[in-house]
Amino acid sequence: MTASFVAYVDESGDEGFKFLANEQGSSRWFVLSALVIRKENDLQVVQLARQAREILKKDAKKALHFRELRHEQRVPLARLIGGASVRTVHVLVHKPSIREPEVFQQQAYALYRYATRLLVERVSWLCRDNFRTGQGDGTVEMVFSNRSAMSYDALRGYLQKLKAAEAGADVRVDWRVVDPQCIRAVNHDQLAGLQLADAVASGVFFAVHRNPYGEFEDRYLRLLAKTIYRNKGRTDGYGLKLWCNDAAEVARVLQAADDGRPAS
Repeated sequence: MTASFVAYVDESGDEGFKFLANEQGSSRWFVLSALVIRKENDLQVVQLARQAREILKKDAKKALHFRELRHEQRVPLARLIGGASVRTVHVLVHKPSIREPEVFQQQAYALYRYATRLLVERVSWLCRDNFRTGQGDGTVEMVFSNRSAMSYDALRGYLQKLKAAEAGADVRVDWRVVDPQCIRAVNHDQLAGLQLADAVASGVFFAVHRNPYGEFEDRYLRLLAKTIYRNKGRTDGYGLKLWCNDAAEVARVLQAADDGRPAS
């Protein structure tokens, strides 16, 4: 049988730790996001991207890049995705909150791999809890936006080690849903799902990243709020996993997500 779900994964921000004044240098936040859809509805992702290009008056063959759009173009794109039958999961890492950053500096992409672990956990819960009999085998096909310098064999190997060590480690991935060997990477411009995942990750990033003037833009997060994975109405720790020691900042982000959620 085929997979029941597809998760498109992209990131926003960088993994460096050289923070400078006025939000210069490395970004203080790193965001890894997944846009998840039922496999049988995957064509809707293509249709969404096509509709977005029509709204934004972009060439039909041009790949969408959220950061290349103006604010007035980002808003309708976020609104379009926010109204779609998709779910999103986000891991937001506030790097200054990491007490031992050297742990993630000793090996390239260590922070990316750890964020992937947190993301995969939550994607597995989402898919497990929404599986419908007769719609695939219950698994999720995870497609990452290709980072040319990064080894995806190494990423698969990392997840495989987590799977093997699960009994003795705090790993909460439902491995019935995720097969590390089935993870693949595709170039951003090749799949509509990855272009929408880019918009999702970048939109959430702007909700936490302060620009050089000390401002942030959480309107995109509010527009995307309906898609965020919730467990029994709870966002924190599920669709939004924040690693941040600033309680006020965490509360602000969660409030923005809840404010954008339609009333039940």
